[in-house]
Amino acid sequence: METTEGLQLPSDYLPILIQFAAALGFVIFAIVVTHLIGPKRHSKVKDAAWECGVESVGNARTPVSYKYFMTAILFVLFDVEVIFLYPWAVNFRGLGMTGFIQMIVFMAMLMLGFYYVIKKGILKWE
Repeated sequence: METTEGLQLPSDYLPILIQFAAALGFVIFAIVVTHLIGPKRHSKVKDAAWECGVESVGNARTPVSYKYFMTAILFVLFDVEVIFLYPWAVNFRGLGMTGFIQMIVFMAMLMLGFYYVIKKGILKWE
C-alpha cells in the first residue's frame, strides 16, 4: 500500500471497507439469530413488564427534569470537542501556525458557548 505524495490509492481504504463489512455482517447475523431463537407465542402474561421479579404498579412514564437532558447534551458536545482535539494534537507540528489559529478559533467558540450555558444557569440544580 504505497502512496505517493498527495495521492490516495483505493487500496489504502481496503482495511476500512473490511471493517465496515464485518460490522454490517455482525449486525445482520445478530438480527437473524435473535429472530430465529426469539419467542414465538405472545400472551398478556408473557408480555407483561417485570422489574426484579416484582410486578410493576402505576405508570412508569413520570416527567423527568429537562436539566438531565441538557446535561447529557452538554456532555456529548464537549466529548465531541475532545474527539477533534486529539487529531489536532497528534498533527500539531505539521499543521503549523494556520492549524494553531484554527484550533484557537474553535476553542474560543466552544468557550463562548460554555459561557452562554453558565450565564443561562443551565447547570444549576436548584
